[in-house]
Amino acid sequence: MKKALIFGVSGQDGAYLAQLLINKGYTICGTSRNAQVSSLQNLVRLGICEQLKLESVALNDFRSVLQILSKFQPDEVYNLSGQSSVSLSFDRPVETFESISIATLNVLEALRFIDRPIKFYNAASSECFGDTEGKAADETTPFRPKSPYAVAKASAFWQVANYRKAYDLFACSGILFNHESPLRPERFVTQKIVSAAYRIAQGSKEKLYLGNISIQRDWGWAPEYVKAMWLMLQQEQPDDYVIATGESCKLEDFVAAAFACVGLDWRDRVVIDTSLFRPTEIAVSKGNPAKARKKLGWQAQYKLNDRTVVRMMLQAQAELASGNRTGIYTKERDKYLGLATAF
Repeated sequence: MKKALIFGVSGQDGAYLAQLLINKGYTICGTSRNAQVSSLQNLVRLGICEQLKLESVALNDFRSVLQILSKFQPDEVYNLSGQSSVSLSFDRPVETFESISIATLNVLEALRFIDRPIKFYNAASSECFGDTEGKAADETTPFRPKSPYAVAKASAFWQVANYRKAYDLFACSGILFNHESPLRPERFVTQKIVSAAYRIAQGSKEKLYLGNISIQRDWGWAPEYVKAMWLMLQQEQPDDYVIATGESCKLEDFVAAAFACVGLDWRDRVVIDTSLFRPTEIAVSKGNPAKARKKLGWQAQYKLNDRTVVRMMLQAQAELASGNRTGIYTKERDKYLGLATAF
């Protein structure tokens, strides 16, 4: 039985990854800064909270990282922790860099110190590429980060690459493009839009305030993306991979789709607020997942352009509103596909 250590287990990706690995028979240890008081809402919703061990670990403290690695002795380590909001990184650049770059360095150094055959996955980000002028980014595309978050992720990526080569660690980075799910908190724009659309459809008189809706992103479905993480650590040789759908979509189209699914015209309820514009913004983001398709056998099945992701997120809002707050995301995704006729 394999053992996996997941740093950041209570986030969207951490929860879905834990679910995937539990289903594969792994023993899981998940960490957060303070496991005694951390919100485990995502784990509860997936119905897996009691099926894994939880430990408190401060990734900016090398001794804390070394202790959990020595105690649990995992076969695989997944680093999904850190400040995850691009917008917030402009307000908290130091915290963002420490929670991503310094934290990753501590994990790598601890793995080198322990000197055991542990496979390591690091969560990189498509934000590292910056603006590629509409071209699909792949593993050879240069990094031109445009936010404190992207700078921190780029730094962590190169730390992983350096340790892999210098110390022969099995260390990989997944350069993931945007991936959404009902587990997203409302500080992420897709969940903000879906939650507001659902409330308005139920009678709320609120307006939805958004920033630049002309941006284009490559959006996918989070449960599929965590499988790519696992596949990277099942290979004979470590490598880095772009994980994306290969298609981009305007944020405006996502807004229109969310409101259309509940029978509303978004233009009646959405207000563009220039104060929500970022100091620097990526106009178009799109990935080329050809390498992942060829070497990992991975390919995205759900894409934003077909509205399926929007419908699944809206259905989850309906489930929560009905009082079903546990285990609602563990059933077959096809249950959500009839949402357009449900309102």
